[in-house]
Amino acid sequence: MTDVLKQLSSQHGQSPWLDNLQRGYITSGNLVSLVERGVRGLTSNPTIFQKAIQGSSDYDEQFRSEILKGSSARDAYWELVLQDIHGALDVFANLYAQSNGIDGFVSVEVDPSLAHDTAGTLSAARLLHERISRANVMIKIPATQAGLPAIREMIAEGRNVNVTLIFSLSRYQDVMDAYIDGLEQRMASGSPVSNISSVASFFISRVDNEIDKRLETIGTPAALALRGTAAVNQARLAYAAFQKTFSGPRWEALAKAGATVQRPLWASTSTKNPTYPDTMYVDQLIGPDTVNTLPDATLEAFADHGTLARTIDQNIGVSRRQWAELAMNAIDVDEVAAQLEAEGVASFIKSFDELIGVLEDKASGIS
Repeated sequence: MTDVLKQLSSQHGQSPWLDNLQRGYITSGNLVSLVERGVRGLTSNPTIFQKAIQGSSDYDEQFRSEILKGSSARDAYWELVLQDIHGALDVFANLYAQSNGIDGFVSVEVDPSLAHDTAGTLSAARLLHERISRANVMIKIPATQAGLPAIREMIAEGRNVNVTLIFSLSRYQDVMDAYIDGLEQRMASGSPVSNISSVASFFISRVDNEIDKRLETIGTPAALALRGTAAVNQARLAYAAFQKTFSGPRWEALAKAGATVQRPLWASTSTKNPTYPDTMYVDQLIGPDTVNTLPDATLEAFADHGTLARTIDQNIGVSRRQWAELAMNAIDVDEVAAQLEAEGVASFIKSFDELIGVLEDKASGIS
């Protein structure tokens, strides 16, 4: 067994998190084993829970019990999810303590149907945070325009937030600003800012997937030469923006009060294109103060044959040039980001609604 995952953190300052959760991981001890190998946190989303709950009988007994108690299928769903989240929080509790609150987090997402409802998102996020009531939980809120005020307020209230579904540099800047605004609001109220953690989840492979399709439609040699560059380049430019934002007098005043940076998190890091290396979105995005949340197959691939080297700020000049060349080749990156955000929200809503429908059907047969 190699120590690649441990070295990723100890040598390069990047925390590998698992992008998956299911009941069997907890009951079998598999999640404990992954932590021992170097996994330092976990993320979940509605699609992950749909696959877990529909793909296993592990939840049947608890679901039946909830329905017989009079719970609706939707309420029962949240009980299933929260039992898994609590189980994962237990597994990561020691790591959270040992890392002084840097890692050991488990993320759970608010109802995705609220993505364009600021008040609804904030209410649901508060409720979820209070129901779980654990120091190492992160509440996932999408980085939609409506999500930004909810993110700022959650931070101001001292709650940990994983900001998800970021697809553009401009929206990423909005997310970082919301985090800093929330910290300043909290500090101005006389409350501590030293006990708050947040990550900003920048989606990677979906960007290449969409932009590559557009480049292939254009079909010119110049366009085709840019395939497979957009996602990594955008992430590297995002990291440069992160370094700039979390420096200087404004940030230093918060850091002096104990605030920690909002780490960029690379999400959707499995390669969708089979011609690309399976560790491409790990190998090329390694650097300090970052997180990479890995699906099982990508985690195992990187543990087996990943390359350990600081790459996140490598060849930044090339990244800037190639990113600018996308516009020269008629690729509107803002339009791509808007499309991917809409598709991301719709995908999570679809997973959530389909699962609730299945559970309602199952509940009707319980008596």
